[in-house]
Amino acid sequence: MSKPMVVGQIDLSFHKAAAAVICELLERTGHKVELKEAPHEDMYAMQRGGEVDLVVSAWLPASHGTYIAPYKDELLKLSVLYQPYCIWGISDQAPQHIRSVTDLARPEVAALFRKRIQGIGTGAGISRFSRQMLKDYQLDAQGFHFENGTLEDCTSAYLEAESAGDLAIVPLWHPQWLNSQRNLRELEDPLGLLGGQDAATLVLRRDAAHKLTPQGRTLLERIQLGNDLVSQLDREICCDGKTPRDAAIAWINANHAQCEAWLRAG
Repeated sequence: MSKPMVVGQIDLSFHKAAAAVICELLERTGHKVELKEAPHEDMYAMQRGGEVDLVVSAWLPASHGTYIAPYKDELLKLSVLYQPYCIWGISDQAPQHIRSVTDLARPEVAALFRKRIQGIGTGAGISRFSRQMLKDYQLDAQGFHFENGTLEDCTSAYLEAESAGDLAIVPLWHPQWLNSQRNLRELEDPLGLLGGQDAATLVLRRDAAHKLTPQGRTLLERIQLGNDLVSQLDREICCDGKTPRDAAIAWINANHAQCEAWLRAG
């Protein structure tokens, strides 16, 4: 156990939340942990190059599958932490007949909305999916356009539009704190371009498996957080000012029996 387990987290708050739980539990089971953070593309390049052992976590197959495909045989897929999925959301105060992305292609509906769809980084699945949706649903013909930015850009743009009494589209996902703070209507996606439900999977380099104790391996094969918990931790980080580590420690200390169960084989 002389070499640390190098854990990689994508630089978004909910990924940090999940990684904080993993890191804290690994440390409590005697592992030395080193944490690295990067955007999507860089994180998987780091793991492929051997700079990162464990990524928390890969959204498979749709969102992140393209990143691990070139080196998938070098990886072990361990537990699925939660079941994420992408959405296009609008305010539930919007007219009730607006239910589908296809509705946005109608001029009289498009006229009700701000045309800038503010997203996050270029490497996120929701960003790739959203750009494709503009084309395939012919929303660009109605003036809609997608902009990349930070997570703060994305959430702030929606909240600012709401405060101004305007309708806006927010390209989002579950788990994410805004879902629990605002009553969002998830638009139907009949073309299936948002990728459906993924599995947020712990992916470990095979050549790093020796760094885990049997108890650590059991933990990473059994732990399941769920969307609600990750969303809760994300809200505590983004809205309540907690650090990811503080949020993780508070939850672990309050749920000792559950954490102990993950550490038991069988």
